[in-house]
Amino acid sequence: MGFASPRTYTLVSVGAAVATIVLKTAAWKLTGSVGLLSDAIESGVNLVAALGAFWALTLAAKPADRSHPYGHFKAEYFSSGLESVLIVVAALAIITAAVGRLQHPEPLEQLGIALALSLVATALNGLVAWLLLRAARRFHSITLRADAHHLLTDVWTSFGVVLGIGLVKLTGLTILDPLIAIAVALNILVTGWKLLHETASGLLDRALPEPDQKQLEDLLAAYATPELHFHALRTRVAGSRRFVAFHVLVPGHWTVQAGHDLCDRLEREIAQSLPRTHVLTHLEPLEDPKAWDDQGFGWDEG
Repeated sequence: MGFASPRTYTLVSVGAAVATIVLKTAAWKLTGSVGLLSDAIESGVNLVAALGAFWALTLAAKPADRSHPYGHFKAEYFSSGLESVLIVVAALAIITAAVGRLQHPEPLEQLGIALALSLVATALNGLVAWLLLRAARRFHSITLRADAHHLLTDVWTSFGVVLGIGLVKLTGLTILDPLIAIAVALNILVTGWKLLHETASGLLDRALPEPDQKQLEDLLAAYATPELHFHALRTRVAGSRRFVAFHVLVPGHWTVQAGHDLCDRLEREIAQSLPRTHVLTHLEPLEDPKAWDDQGFGWDEG
């Protein structure tokens, strides 16, 4: 069971972000720990990212129109791009605060209560991340997946911070607090970079993943005969939608109806085997030399 709309899940993420900000800010105020401050900062980023995800999914859900005949699905990449940038900014802010604390170490206070608050916030983030990952698979949404992975980095951040503060309490070495914060920030930077790379790939019309591409090629190969050829296969991904286009070469003596029926059958089979896929076919006569001119991946220039 789950919500009917991806946007509803982003509202759950917003609520979790607000709750964890309150918990982690209280923990930071109680202790003065720069590690807990870094944790609170990342929850603030989570809130902004969740609001951005809600906006992006609202826009992506709009139907195609005259100005956007392929729909608004790429709006999801704005959210994942924003989130990746925010992750990097948060990591840099954490490192800045931690370096300052390295230069001017301070004792930590009321660690027991603060650790309890942080663990409650961590459990909440872990639960919401699990829900978002399930929803991301269900709706095939890069926005929900990005939000889930961001929350998971927050979970690991919190574990790192709790570990660091626990070590400070056991050893009395206050320098461990900013060192743990820097280590956590570096881990966040890696996550931000990976998400930014995925966003850029989507905006550049990356082809379908290799398993899907292979499935598509196998389907067409099953139809191929000496009198039936396919080429100029192009695929791309836009948010939760996929687009496939290719040329169908048939004998010139075929009737228009026969060619149309074949293309219609191919489009239905591809859409059934690869859900959320828009298929565009182009019928050409097999004997015409011009039909074989466009077989590559690029577009003609000039």
